[in-house]
Amino acid sequence: MPRADAERVLAKAGQAEGDDFPLLDAAIACALHDHPFRDAEPARQLALCARDRLAERMTGESPDDALAETMAADLRLNGDLLHYHDPANTDIIAVAERRRGLSVALAVFYLDAARHAGMKASGVDFPNHFLLRVETDAGPVALDPFSQGRVVMPSELTRRALLAGLTPHVADRLDLLMSPVSEKHALIRLQNVLFSRAIKAEDYDSAERSAVRRALLDPDDHRPWLDVAAAREKQGALTGALAALHRAHAVSGQDHRMHQVSMDRLRMRLN
Repeated sequence: MPRADAERVLAKAGQAEGDDFPLLDAAIACALHDHPFRDAEPARQLALCARDRLAERMTGESPDDALAETMAADLRLNGDLLHYHDPANTDIIAVAERRRGLSVALAVFYLDAARHAGMKASGVDFPNHFLLRVETDAGPVALDPFSQGRVVMPSELTRRALLAGLTPHVADRLDLLMSPVSEKHALIRLQNVLFSRAIKAEDYDSAERSAVRRALLDPDDHRPWLDVAAAREKQGALTGALAALHRAHAVSGQDHRMHQVSMDRLRMRLN
């Protein structure tokens, strides 16, 4: 799939909400947008195996056990502790081939399987670490895809929240710590990880691509276009940066003074 086709898939996905959001297809499109013309079949086959196996396990196991055992034991999906910063850990196609990845990338396969099996599961945008929330007869349970899908106890959630800098008042609120997010939000968080890593590595071309993907996935948010503009300016693509600022201005629907100052500065550099 060429990059332009991937952008069309993402733009269409950006218009979908809730159960209509094509999580797996959008995640694959993100990977191909970053590195085009690859075979995405390993990712699709892994997803199909996960759906079938989870459906089997759900007949005799609790939802959280069935999901964790399917993904971590049967399909060997786990976090990459040894090479945490390897770019392959954020690429869905590479994750499917290696069976290793970051929590939010692994969560794509968990959430896809859960949806097709009729299980109530969602992402949890936990500070510094993406988790999953699975609804059970005993109440919601937090799973950690990075650690073989193990259950994260409430006390551990509070401890992690405190370490992440949340106040004790917030860290004790399990309803806040386990607040579910949409599948679209989960995929956007993955693009945020890619953007942050690219900026830190001064890989502004990659940073631009990840910001464009965020903009396509969330067309009502003007902030990704600001990141596109910043990445393009770092590459010396001033005309493209100015175009991105215009997009941010149009999406925001407001007369943001900050946008105008940035556009004026870029115009002066172009002149």
